[in-house]
Amino acid sequence: MKLGYYGLGKMGSAMVMRLLEKKHDVIACNRSREPIEAIISKGAIPAYDVPELVKKLKKPRVIWLMVPNDAVDAVLSDLIPLLEAGDTIIDGGNSLYMESIQRAKDLAEKGIDFLDVGASGGPEGARKGACLMVGGKPESFKKFEPLFKDLAAKDAYGYMGKNGAGHFVKMIHNGIEYGMMQAIAEGFSVMNVPSDFNLDLAEVARVYNHQSVIASRLTDWLCKAYKKDGVSLEGISGEVEQSGEGQWAVDAALEMDIPAPVISAALEFRKQSKDNPSYTGKVVSALRGQFGGHSVKKE
Repeated sequence: MKLGYYGLGKMGSAMVMRLLEKKHDVIACNRSREPIEAIISKGAIPAYDVPELVKKLKKPRVIWLMVPNDAVDAVLSDLIPLLEAGDTIIDGGNSLYMESIQRAKDLAEKGIDFLDVGASGGPEGARKGACLMVGGKPESFKKFEPLFKDLAAKDAYGYMGKNGAGHFVKMIHNGIEYGMMQAIAEGFSVMNVPSDFNLDLAEVARVYNHQSVIASRLTDWLCKAYKKDGVSLEGISGEVEQSGEGQWAVDAALEMDIPAPVISAALEFRKQSKDNPSYTGKVVSALRGQFGGHSVKKE
């Protein structure tokens, strides 16, 4: 299919390259010019602003957004006056689900369809096949299912429910991710304390990642981090950044009166790590660097 794509960061650029390989025609647009120039060589059609993006698309138009949550409304304010009934906007970024529900309602009044898609897997997943959680009208999901199938890894996409459900499920996914990363980091921090065993944590991680109960992509990424930066994780920050999705998950649990002590503790650890850097923080930071391409080096 032919679609517009706005937002060429790490995830967006990787996703566009995958779409091009799957023989989709992509009109690629970004706020800054450099990422557009970079993706042209891969076969994308450039659009240097929103009016050009819309103009190059045939009706009914389909536009995928891949921008930070705090930039979505600004992009929509530029897009909406140029779109018409029957067009579709897909938000593939990490947006707060309540905002996605409201955006869907606002767009529906103008006859514009909206799908919220939680995308997991980081830049590598975007390039090789992501995990996609889709919210919106069921008929809209069916209509664009070939697109989701091409973007996802095998069997790694699905319809979650009405508008907001895709981003809600992704929000909870990110909260679970916080807890899982924290548990791994705490365990390896305990083993990092000098003892009579003189443990080789890289070897421990390697063994854990072969048929143990905690074998996982996270454990594999820890193996890669140890191989890249050494067991001491020298140069990796012990202060852990957090982009907000964990806080959303905790807030949602509180609103629903559902205890979430593990996710809450993992979130609080990240906040406290600013003044208390630690080896536990180094492990969490190293994992964030591995799967998300986040900057985790010491200042």
